[in-house]
Amino acid sequence: MVEIEYKNTRVKLGASDLVYEPAEDSFLLTDTVLEEAEPGMHVLEIGTGSGFVSAVLRTNVKGIRVLATEINPHAALCAKANGVEVIRTNLFSGLKPGSSKASFDLILFNPPYLPTSEEEKVPGWLNYAFDGGISGRETLDRFLDEVGNYLKPGGKILVLISSITGLEAVAEKMKKLGFEIGVVRRKKVSFEELMVVRGKLK
Repeated sequence: MVEIEYKNTRVKLGASDLVYEPAEDSFLLTDTVLEEAEPGMHVLEIGTGSGFVSAVLRTNVKGIRVLATEINPHAALCAKANGVEVIRTNLFSGLKPGSSKASFDLILFNPPYLPTSEEEKVPGWLNYAFDGGISGRETLDRFLDEVGNYLKPGGKILVLISSITGLEAVAEKMKKLGFEIGVVRRKKVSFEELMVVRGKLK
């Protein structure tokens, strides 16, 4: 199995046709999380993929508790191989709102954000890593509708979006759901700009 090293962490990668490989979006979210996370926090990563972000977070922030979810069985196995506690489920489906195990200080999500028609879907499990529906926001919208049920009072979320996704539309939805928002990191990558948006429940 191929490995990469990032921030003092060796991370195993799955087969590239089955598991999304860490790329610029992964690195941007990871760097942001390392600045936002604090020792002792209870953190949830939705859609962990190979477990890259969670693995680096566990290595670099003392006393942090990290749980992840992942729909792709190949990615979930890869995340487990990287020492990440992962539940194989779709978004929050495998978690019970309000339980002690499902109340988090920080929730992370690097959603599939490419606008995707039926003809553009990728065969197999890897499609879940890219397919954002026609708007590019379908999975993100479902996440935002549910995430408040899993945050502790004063908890926050970090989501990675692209200029393709539409910052204004995302910001408008987050505000309607009661979040104070801010863009905490940006990076220009070829034809798009990647952004990490922080949301904190008022």
